[in-house]
Amino acid sequence: QLQVVESGGDLVQRGGSLRLSCAASGFTLEHYAVGWFRQAPGKEREGVSCISSGDGGSNAADSVKGRFTISRDNAKNTVYLQMNSLKPEDTAIYYCAASARGYCSDYEFTYDYWGQGTQVTVSS
Repeated sequence: QLQVVESGGDLVQRGGSLRLSCAASGFTLEHYAVGWFRQAPGKEREGVSCISSGDGGSNAADSVKGRFTISRDNAKNTVYLQMNSLKPEDTAIYYCAASARGYCSDYEFTYDYWGQGTQVTVSS
């Protein structure tokens, strides 16, 4: 009942755009920090971007700064990841995770709810 679900992954060409969604059910996402993580085949999962609750701000990995933007729509209980200028190295399964702490953390154990992942594939 308490879960987050990602959607929006697709196959796109290099330079294309996608918007991923992280929708929560059973709880109010507004009060949680929400992080986006990704895992490419054969690689460890890494943090991509995170948005804190309230006025806590957001962050992004150096590899996606200037290209990815994280945002909230509290009316829809959803967090988005707008991905522009996509590169083949962005290919991965993207996960969203919600932390009741309300602030962003690099430690995955601090996130309470994890989605099932959505596949993003960027072709050359």
